[in-house]
Amino acid sequence: MIGAWRAPPLARAGLRARAAVARGWARSAASEADSRQAAAESRQDSQYRDTVLVPRSRFPAQLPGRLQPEAELETQQKCGFSELYSWQRQRKAKQEFCLHDGPPYANGDPHVGHALNKILKDITNRFYMMRGYKVHYVPGWDCHGLPIELKALSEVKGAENLSPMEIRQKAREFAERAIEKQKSAFIRWGVMADWANCYCTFDPKYEANQLRVFYKMYDKGFIYQDYKPVFWSPSAKTALAEAELEYNEQHVSRSVYMKFPLLKSPPKLTSVIDGSSPASVLVWTTQPWTVPANQAVCYMPDSAYSIVKCTTTGEHFILAADRVESIAAVLDRQFEVMSTCKGVDLADGSCAHPTIPGRVSPLLPANHVTMAKGTGLVHTAPAHGMEDYSVASHHQLPTDCLVDEGGFFTEAAGPELQNKNVLEEGNEAVIQMLQAAGSLLKEEKYAHSYPYDWRTKKPMIIRASKQWFVNTANVKATAQEVLKKVKVIPTSAANRMLEMLDRRTFWCISRQRCWGVPIPVFYQKNTGECLINSETITDVIKIVEQQGTDAWWTLPIEQLLSKEAVAKAGGHDVLDYVKGQDVLDIWFDSGTSWAHVLEGAEQRADTYLEGKDQLGGWFQSSLLTSVAARKKAPYKTLVVHGFTLGEKGEKMSKSIGNVVDPDVVINGGEDHTKDPPYGADVLRWWVAESNVFTEVLIGPVVLNAARDDINKLRNTLRFMLGNVAGFNPETDSIPASEMYIVDQYMLHLLQDYGSKVTEAYKEYDYSKVVRLLQAFCSRNLSNFYFTIIKDRLYCEEEKDPKRRSCQTVLAQALDIVVRSFAPILPHLAEEVFQHLPYKKDSEGVFRTGWINASSAWKKPGIEEAIEGACAMRDSFLGSISGKNALEYEVVIVIEPGLLFELMEALQAEETSSVSQLNEIMMASQTTLLSELPKETPADANIIKGTFLINLEGGDIREESSYAVIALPLAKAKCPRCRRYTSDSSSTPCPRCLKVIAGKVST
Repeated sequence: MIGAWRAPPLARAGLRARAAVARGWARSAASEADSRQAAAESRQDSQYRDTVLVPRSRFPAQLPGRLQPEAELETQQKCGFSELYSWQRQRKAKQEFCLHDGPPYANGDPHVGHALNKILKDITNRFYMMRGYKVHYVPGWDCHGLPIELKALSEVKGAENLSPMEIRQKAREFAERAIEKQKSAFIRWGVMADWANCYCTFDPKYEANQLRVFYKMYDKGFIYQDYKPVFWSPSAKTALAEAELEYNEQHVSRSVYMKFPLLKSPPKLTSVIDGSSPASVLVWTTQPWTVPANQAVCYMPDSAYSIVKCTTTGEHFILAADRVESIAAVLDRQFEVMSTCKGVDLADGSCAHPTIPGRVSPLLPANHVTMAKGTGLVHTAPAHGMEDYSVASHHQLPTDCLVDEGGFFTEAAGPELQNKNVLEEGNEAVIQMLQAAGSLLKEEKYAHSYPYDWRTKKPMIIRASKQWFVNTANVKATAQEVLKKVKVIPTSAANRMLEMLDRRTFWCISRQRCWGVPIPVFYQKNTGECLINSETITDVIKIVEQQGTDAWWTLPIEQLLSKEAVAKAGGHDVLDYVKGQDVLDIWFDSGTSWAHVLEGAEQRADTYLEGKDQLGGWFQSSLLTSVAARKKAPYKTLVVHGFTLGEKGEKMSKSIGNVVDPDVVINGGEDHTKDPPYGADVLRWWVAESNVFTEVLIGPVVLNAARDDINKLRNTLRFMLGNVAGFNPETDSIPASEMYIVDQYMLHLLQDYGSKVTEAYKEYDYSKVVRLLQAFCSRNLSNFYFTIIKDRLYCEEEKDPKRRSCQTVLAQALDIVVRSFAPILPHLAEEVFQHLPYKKDSEGVFRTGWINASSAWKKPGIEEAIEGACAMRDSFLGSISGKNALEYEVVIVIEPGLLFELMEALQAEETSSVSQLNEIMMASQTTLLSELPKETPADANIIKGTFLINLEGGDIREESSYAVIALPLAKAKCPRCRRYTSDSSSTPCPRCLKVIAGKVST
């Protein structure tokens, strides 16, 4: 009942109350605190101006845009932002909270995606620090890999002639510059960390720890070397993992329909295919360049196949029964179905290769064949397909690769194809060969989703090569069980990650580059056999820890490989071996960060917090390496946020002109009318108020709204700051039991607000924190509490307990509200604390803890009294809509019972102009009766209603009737408090006369 009823009356009453007092000096929180002069001008008689206690504060209602960034930098310096992390690490704390920073990539300028991620982490860390935890947060950067190498080399002329060490040096310098740019931005956003002690994946100790994890996994059999097809980037000349791919949905391939002539008819079909007419199997592929590597044609054993006769040529074709009509239409031919059989009936048949005379392609069963498109018969090139390779492995077929690292046909492909790019002229050459052999039935363009290199933005191919792999098939079951015990926010992300793990059978971790951590393996020159054991790895790790991985390229093999290690492996001479040239995948780099950054025997973080792309990236590589090495997850909680988009939901693009630069958001652009400076807190508010678990929108409209929200908050804060001037909480506070009931009610609401905000922070639901904050400040404070206590604040004697009562609440509300938003708006929070009139040389918000709301403030029954009074106030204000409530006496008539007793607690006497009930009514006088007065005017507007009291969980329920009558007052308006309680318009009312006695001359 209370929850459903409360908000509308309070909101409506607040609006009407502001309209009613707009003609007097008591104005809204947003306008009244502007200046003492404005308050004085609204008074009818200036002789009483100095007796009114108007708000006093130097806290600005808002800062001009150009001053906002400067003010924030001043706050950061004055309040010790840079020392805060070290301070909290040194203090005594019962618990530690560890948020492990996923390393951003050191290859570009800071962007809004960084802002979203780093600010979310900082909000989290500041919340836990304020709650007394010792926060462990070490910022890091992912520094190796092809993208950095490519960008670094793009700045160098003649880059193709550089040695590996020259490339590494250029890449390191580039990464270091990017790190400094990003670090400066993160500091400016107010991110709390020990910025002098970050981690980088090219740090020697980090690299050494990474190699320790590598060997532990190798020793347990989770890492192996094999020759198999992998995703290959011809543009970068290296293998890539699935996490490094992006799919182009508009990619267009040259697909072909071709025939493989039957050499040997399947035994079960000899009665149908008697050899009197040519017979072939029909095959469709989107990658004609793979045809020279064909070793077989696969069928689905359980599917139906048809033998058809072409009515024009008399040829027989075999294809899936479900595809006959559609293929006939595509080929513009008429097919007559001669017979239908099961796929298993194709067993033991074989075909001639369509372009290579003498090569036989057997018909083989395979479960990866689909009937959704194509012909139901799949061309199988083991070097260029994962499923193809599985078939070849099972049937011992050759897996020779005819394509080199750059994507060109090798000499083994034959003179017609050698040195031709398989995705360009090589593809064309194969199609021409099919045409010349009479095997091509049709070519057509085919638009489909196709993998691209995520960095070079060029098409990938699948290519067999010798690589190093993590056998995820052997570790993923344990990883999935471990993941189920991790708390994932939002919960839907857990299922996505489990599905991704389920699909991952192996992880290619070797890259054919030089900017990275070398795979610490030596190869026997003659046999190619690899050498790695505990002795070799121990020696290499010791060197790397001291000199970094540059040593792999700079030191001779005699210094990297000991004679003892060679002898243990059965070798004779160190010089019989060569160093491996592959480096580790950067996902392995970053995925082993737990081994370097996380402290203690557990080496587990409380939280990993990253974007949703990391479900298949860092979240997964961290989990796989940790589970493989030690059978546990490196995290207890995963928090997954969305991506940033333009405010219309479109991707950000320089060509569209909707890219938002965080630096421009904070400091403004060249034209401040177009790109005004908002400061870092607006950026942080945008992060917090967004539903970060979906896509997060940003643009001018969003940023302007964020600035307006903060300015509204500033006005609420300014009202509270102005009205606690001259108040010292330590000496002037009133005990809760002696307060006005409405003040006790506000403490009750503050306790509830503090509890809900704390829970929202714990759930990483920062948008809920913002909603709770805005609702509390607008509805409970500005629209309700501030409007009814102004008379007490301004017109009572400065030290009167009634005034001190609401000042006590304002001081508590100010403290709780500021602490509640401090993790989100640290600059504003510290600015408010600098303006507190009673906290000189304060330690600030963050060094003094979290919300301290006493559980003793929670008084469930108090809601009934205040909300019952508000229900009747709503009726009263509704009956005089548009008129000044101070011109009226409100008569409240309540039948005897609980409601009457509650109102009596607010007003003991029958009629009063100074009671707690009258304050809530906002009238000049209130009369409380148990029955309608006999002398009620005949034309009086009587508003009737009921209020349901529900106490002790429903054990006490009582619905009471009430009537409200608004009667114009005959008294004069007091020249001091503006209420109609005076005998003469030139003489203050009795209350005011008592307050100002001896202060003014009358």
